[in-house]
Amino acid sequence: MRLALPFVFCASAAAAEPLTVYVPEYFGTEWGPTPAIKAAFEETCGCGEVEFVAAEVLTRLRLEGGRTAADVVMGLNTDVAAQARELGIFAPHGLDTSDMSLPIEWTDEVFFPFNWGYTAFVYDTDVVSDPPESFAELLEVEDLRIVIQDPRSSISGLALAYWVNAVFGDEAADAWAALEPNILTVTKGWSESYGLFTSGEADMVMSYTTSPAYHISEEGDDTKVAAIFDEGHYFMAELVAKVAGTDQPELADAFLEFVLSPAFQEIIPEGNWSYPAKLPKDDWPEVFRNLPEPETALFYTEEEAAALRDEVIETWRSALTR
Repeated sequence: MRLALPFVFCASAAAAEPLTVYVPEYFGTEWGPTPAIKAAFEETCGCGEVEFVAAEVLTRLRLEGGRTAADVVMGLNTDVAAQARELGIFAPHGLDTSDMSLPIEWTDEVFFPFNWGYTAFVYDTDVVSDPPESFAELLEVEDLRIVIQDPRSSISGLALAYWVNAVFGDEAADAWAALEPNILTVTKGWSESYGLFTSGEADMVMSYTTSPAYHISEEGDDTKVAAIFDEGHYFMAELVAKVAGTDQPELADAFLEFVLSPAFQEIIPEGNWSYPAKLPKDDWPEVFRNLPEPETALFYTEEEAAALRDEVIETWRSALTR
């Protein structure tokens, strides 16, 4: 793992208690990026320790409210940021995010991305020889076993619902109805879906354009490919924010600045299998630089996503239960 030179900002004195950072459950597993992030932060800053708490982040924050033990929160998605913001527990980050490595402009003063990606249908070239080149073509394909995730319980499933809405608009219900015959099953989360795909039980899975990077880098397998659609792909980002009530504001600020440093960003591609939010493309691992990317990023702001959430979920549910 390549680490850049230490960043400059550090808390004035080492904190007596570790900084508590809430992260998604997948992020905190032994194969997730937290061990590398912990080691890099404590080495480059030298101003205190960090302790990661894996949880269903939004649910836990709703339960704890202003009494939360978190100093920093990571992993909230752009599609649920509005729900988190309504809790009123976050403070402005005070950082310059004008030159992020994103396909969209970022101006939020409270949340900022640490990684991002595009939704995509991933297929196996040994199974699918003539993949669709557009979402419209996908709806016309016959005898294709597709697994997707439930938008009521899965971030990726919700992203798919937004993606369908962004592409088809008022005809979203018809699009779901056309896709439904090829949907093998709907799983609660991404892991179950992807497991069905990698075990050969499905031909195509709802995932991300970066998913093939894992297979190429870790398994030497280039048969897993993301289908790139002409209409564009839905953009998603995972966010970080400081809790206003933290009793370690300097250490929290040091961690947020660290998140934007090369020392953190270089961990993300092959640690979280997603694009880094503030690292020039020339500094990405070769496998990421070579991944096909869509020409168009489709995106709903958090206000738009919040307003559309119930509608896109109900459209999905109604179409698949006809």
